[in-house]
Amino acid sequence: MGSTTSCCVSASPKLRRNAHSRLESYHQESDLSREETGCNLQHISDRENVDELNMEYNPSDHPRASTIFLSKSQNDVRDKRKSLFINNHGTSRRKYSSCSTIFLDDNTVSQPNLKYTIKCVALAIYYHIKNRDTDGGMLLDIFDEKLHPLSKSEVPMDYDQHDPEQKQIYRFVRTLFSAAQLTSECAIVTLVYLERLLTYAEIDICPGNWKRIVLGAILLASKVWDDQAVWNVDYCQILKDITVEDMNELERQFLELLQFNINVPSSVYAKYYFDLRSLSESNNLSFPLEPLSREKAQKLEAISRLCDDKYKDVRKAAKKRSASTDNLCGIRWVPAILS
Repeated sequence: MGSTTSCCVSASPKLRRNAHSRLESYHQESDLSREETGCNLQHISDRENVDELNMEYNPSDHPRASTIFLSKSQNDVRDKRKSLFINNHGTSRRKYSSCSTIFLDDNTVSQPNLKYTIKCVALAIYYHIKNRDTDGGMLLDIFDEKLHPLSKSEVPMDYDQHDPEQKQIYRFVRTLFSAAQLTSECAIVTLVYLERLLTYAEIDICPGNWKRIVLGAILLASKVWDDQAVWNVDYCQILKDITVEDMNELERQFLELLQFNINVPSSVYAKYYFDLRSLSESNNLSFPLEPLSREKAQKLEAISRLCDDKYKDVRKAAKKRSASTDNLCGIRWVPAILS
């Protein structure tokens, strides 16, 4: 408790540096010295300001901050669109709705399509690795696959030199989700935790640590999101050569790096969902569209009627309040002053 950062600033190392600068300026303006006050703690108002200022730049905490994976994919998306336009001579094969046919997919923000959500998350991780910072961030031993291998097979010497392909990332994530029977919502929360880890810990995801970072994010997301969480020993059944002690240590350090911030607001979840949809459309990974059938139209109509009946009384009460003229007085003429 003697240190000014022992329990005062719960932020990333970058935020702690900002907190130190704020703390120094605060004590210079104060009339009382630290010895006179007998307190080494930062004022609570300064701590709140630090969090509010820096939260706006963290996409995993703030709903209006742009997601990292979408910004890192912009350059590649432009090149793909250009080559696609040249190869197809400007023609598009995308299905569009018309007066006679309406195309819909079975993917919604409340029930995303599992297969295509995992594909989009794998693509987002691929762009994270491919377009990582060239100067490199801090490397942590707990995520190093050389120090903590996931299998007994020998890790190549150049394991951290070759970027994995999108299919390799997809197979790794799909294997874990299929064996543990995880939901599509868990995949979106996994991506939120992954970007929160990269922001808080100021590290980069690279060929040498991406598997353990993704594994830690999936492990944590499954415990937070799913009602029936998968135990660490269950992952040892999926990855045969990993020990329970290693999984426990991975989870503990992952939580510490997140500063135990596992909250995912609904607005942040929805932002990641729609950004993943934008990423899929930009990379020709659009969700499968099917013509609207009579049965599906009747089902949508029934759902719409239920919602209409549910909120009918609320709309009537709001309309009555807004249209009430009982307390209105008579018309008054007010002289106008022209200048």
